[in-house]
Amino acid sequence: MARRARPCESGRVTGPFISVSELSDALAEPNPPIVFDASLELHAPAFDGDYRMNPGRDRWLAGHIPGSQHVDVATQFSDTNAPTHYAHPEPQQIADELARLGVSRDSQVVIYDTTGTMWAARLWYLLRWIGVSARVLDGGYKAWTAGGHTVETGERPPRPASSPWKGESVRRAWVSKEELVERAADDERPLVCSLPAGSFTGADATRYARRGRIPNSVNVSSRDLFGSNGTLKSRVELILAYDAAGVDVAENSSEVLLYCGGGISASAGALTLAAIGQKAVRIYDGSLEEWSADPALPLVTG
Repeated sequence: MARRARPCESGRVTGPFISVSELSDALAEPNPPIVFDASLELHAPAFDGDYRMNPGRDRWLAGHIPGSQHVDVATQFSDTNAPTHYAHPEPQQIADELARLGVSRDSQVVIYDTTGTMWAARLWYLLRWIGVSARVLDGGYKAWTAGGHTVETGERPPRPASSPWKGESVRRAWVSKEELVERAADDERPLVCSLPAGSFTGADATRYARRGRIPNSVNVSSRDLFGSNGTLKSRVELILAYDAAGVDVAENSSEVLLYCGGGISASAGALTLAAIGQKAVRIYDGSLEEWSADPALPLVTG
């Protein structure tokens, strides 16, 4: 019998990850989950202001999990009229796009990518915000192929659209620039930058207007929370990584605020916190792209 993730009382799965073996079993069931490949390639900046991005569709065409559909988070699941690249759309916009892709309010969704789980995490965070049951494939496409599982290439027919359904937020998910501007230096809620250390200190080139970090923030790089094979590190390792930055997540006693460059690495941070069991998490969606564009707002380097 195929293994299933343990459901919670509402029937929705607990925990944000699914293993390759669990997904393989689930895809053989009569009612398999809907699988999305959310891959997108955001190049490391070679110089300040260098912002280069490639859609991941070509990678999906070259090889993907059978039955999966590629989605472009930057266009299909972002507010393209916003001043920042990946601002979240309104809940109804997300629901409408999901319905177009064949997702109903009660669908089970699995998301993966080929780019280190960052983009899968972003789509997961958006779906969780509006109450859609979604999990992320631990290790992504790399783990799927390493396990010897079947892949497909080329185009596939789209899923039939589902009936329209009402999209609405079911949790607090976002923190605004204004709230962070007013945040006191002695605020007990940790503000965590999910970017690599070089971006946090300002040593590395930035895609944005200025280098540096938001004052009174600490650094836990979301990329460092995954192993060399792309799978999530152990619960103990995750807790220790946050603890080393002064963030006590073991007791789940304080809300954690996250930011990065544009809300993507922060979504991966939120994914790791959900795996630990941290319940109160919000993301500053504009992140450094918005903050650095305002010359009146301070940034710290070093």
